[in-house]
Amino acid sequence: MTQVSVRDQLKRLVELQKIDKEAFDYKQELKEKPAFLEEMKNDFEKKKSGLKSLEDKFKALQVGRMDKELDLKSREDEIAKANAQLSLLKTNKEYTAKMTEIETIKANKSIVEEKILMSYDEADAVQKKIEQEKKVLAEEEKKFLAQKKEIDAAVAGLQAKVKELESQRNQLTPDVEKDILARYEKILEKKNGLAIVPITNNGCGGCYMNIPPQIVNELKMHDKVVICEMCARLLYLEGDL
Repeated sequence: MTQVSVRDQLKRLVELQKIDKEAFDYKQELKEKPAFLEEMKNDFEKKKSGLKSLEDKFKALQVGRMDKELDLKSREDEIAKANAQLSLLKTNKEYTAKMTEIETIKANKSIVEEKILMSYDEADAVQKKIEQEKKVLAEEEKKFLAQKKEIDAAVAGLQAKVKELESQRNQLTPDVEKDILARYEKILEKKNGLAIVPITNNGCGGCYMNIPPQIVNELKMHDKVVICEMCARLLYLEGDL
């Protein structure tokens, strides 16, 4: 490559910086969008988990009610058996004892019946919540899928822009001396996509710290590449290139 002046090298770096900063911003968006999508997905999965908990509760209530109904049938069988035994008893004492036993079984049977009725009410309430949650979840799924489609399209668009910028970059880099380019790219990596900045109002365009007059004079001479003593970014004079 033909040797060119420092001034021309800086001019090319400024052109390159415009491309690199734009690409850096797009790449930052590309990092953020999948994270945002993952957050949306996690929220949706939590809501699905809530519905699953309700469905599990409903199933548990059904199983519990079946157990109570078996218990009820057992007590009804006990009452029928005890009633059948009444005609076989020979003394009032035996008869009174058996009647007491039957009344106790009936009382317990009433408790079981009450529990069964309560389980129906509870199951109905849970079923109602399940239906409500299903409707909410269906809407949330539509919203999630629509946002996912939108984000996927945005990601594809950003990737295309980055690819185009990389193509533009590849056309510029051969015109920059290798050692200067290597230095620029090292700074670019460490300084969030901003490696070369102008001096504006006597301040660094990167860290905004004051630039001493001797540094400004060095830049005007165009003998060497000059950096900011505070942030180590490359400097140039705005309107001088």
